[in-house]
Amino acid sequence: MKKIQIKIDGKKILCNPEQSVLQVAIDNKIDIPHFCYHEDLPIDAHCRACLVEVNKKVVTSCNLKVESGLSVLTDSPKVRKLRNENLELLLADHKKLCKNCKVGYYCKTAALMRKYRISGTKYHRKPINKPVHKLGCAAEFDPQACISCGKCVEMCEKIGIGFLKLEGKGADSHLTYNCDPEVDCIYCGQCTVHCPVAAVHEQNEIKDVEAALRDKDKIVIAQMAPSVRASIGEEFGLEPGSNMEAQMYTALRKLGFDYIFDVNMGADITTYVEATELAERIKKGGVLPMFTSCCPGWVKYAEFYHPEILPNLTTSRSPQIHSGGAYKTWWAKKMKIKPKKIVVVSFMPCTSKKYEAKFEKLKIKGMFPVDHVLTTRETASLLKKRKIDLPNLEPGKVDSYGEYSGAAAIYGASGGVMESALRSAYFFITGKELKEVKFKEVRGMKYVKEAKIRIGRKVINVAVCAMAKNAGNLIEEVKKHPNKYHYIEVMACPGGCIGGGGQPIPSTERIIAERIKALYKIDNKCKVRKAHLNPVVQDFFDNYIAKISKRKASKILHTSYKKKKKFE
Repeated sequence: MKKIQIKIDGKKILCNPEQSVLQVAIDNKIDIPHFCYHEDLPIDAHCRACLVEVNKKVVTSCNLKVESGLSVLTDSPKVRKLRNENLELLLADHKKLCKNCKVGYYCKTAALMRKYRISGTKYHRKPINKPVHKLGCAAEFDPQACISCGKCVEMCEKIGIGFLKLEGKGADSHLTYNCDPEVDCIYCGQCTVHCPVAAVHEQNEIKDVEAALRDKDKIVIAQMAPSVRASIGEEFGLEPGSNMEAQMYTALRKLGFDYIFDVNMGADITTYVEATELAERIKKGGVLPMFTSCCPGWVKYAEFYHPEILPNLTTSRSPQIHSGGAYKTWWAKKMKIKPKKIVVVSFMPCTSKKYEAKFEKLKIKGMFPVDHVLTTRETASLLKKRKIDLPNLEPGKVDSYGEYSGAAAIYGASGGVMESALRSAYFFITGKELKEVKFKEVRGMKYVKEAKIRIGRKVINVAVCAMAKNAGNLIEEVKKHPNKYHYIEVMACPGGCIGGGGQPIPSTERIIAERIKALYKIDNKCKVRKAHLNPVVQDFFDNYIAKISKRKASKILHTSYKKKKKFE
């Protein structure tokens, strides 16, 4: 495609002819304030904050298409006057709200108000007498803080849920939820990652983690999910896909954690358990197709909307629960530490992992495997609060019992769980090691992917999908053709965990694709690329799981499912 040239504030810029002025400005790091624009969602031009001047006229840049020779001013006197009036109206109540902001350092509203000298007191909306609404123990929304941009509602509809909605008109418009008993939130947090003013945000656990770190009687373990290392750099001005793994290990030590482990090790346990189960179901005629279960947003969707397919879900626990449970049992015994002294903190790209961590059914000897979960955004907030400059830290190393295989690194990408399991299932089915470990058919950003995978003499039909709407369509296909697939991976968020609801803002498909590349690069560099060959995991299974009763092992490795009611 031939590029065209435009000018923004006198600067010549080459761009694609189908782009908007706002998108060109974003791509070239030119600051134009905006709230209701997101490149993956319809353009609404509701907030009218993204004003620019063209030919002495002030227009919104989000729906202004570029054309050759176009000259745009982003900060003319006309633009400043109208923009500030619009921002005063839009953020009328935010000065009061942000003074005691619960969502911490990543709430950009207060910073925006300071930058453009918005008082937030000139206009006032009618008070909205609705309390903060909790979305399980994952996220929450404050109707008073809502600016009615509609991005959370659009995204909730796009993923196929429709739980959130806007109520009221004009200045009285505010966020609320669908009261239909047949519609429920799945806690994926896509609303939080698409809200420009943090009116919808995760339930913050930073103070709980800080309290644990101050408690001298506790052994506090940090474990980071695969996706966090490929995205947290964005919170510090780095390009999407910058791998901050080594710097994060150092940062976590600076925060005061006693041991630095990795959720990737738990991902290898999950792969081992899930691949074993898949092999058994295929060999012995078990319930097929088998669905993955490591995404709690997807599991909530299945339990609420499609309980009929619960027997199809693997009973394997998720990576953070597997590693948390392993550290409170196998590792605690090895280190001669009382399990109740251990506090496990997970750093996740996801809000629904907060919800998962509080499942009573996952307790081992009365203990939750994971005690606290911080999203990527919360993690960045905590580091900034402690003045830890992540990009400039010396590289650190994970402690020995947190080592992982390349198969674990790709768990964050849609198709990664599937590929990881197939690498090990090949061995469990054939007894031979797979030579070519890449399954390119299940990679990429497509919302639904299908492939035929040859394992020995068998051909395994697999499918990978992201977002609830696509999962619903696949489930209907399974009902019509129950023998069509052997194995299906489902993730609630676009692109998988790497596009999760706890990730840095903005999170677009272009950004997610760059993060995914980082995960596959990590996999390519790993010496061990199959979960069952990870020496740490082998030690866990051979020297601990194999020596305890099947009932005790099941409490550590497996879970169960049941039909859920609204808000459950």
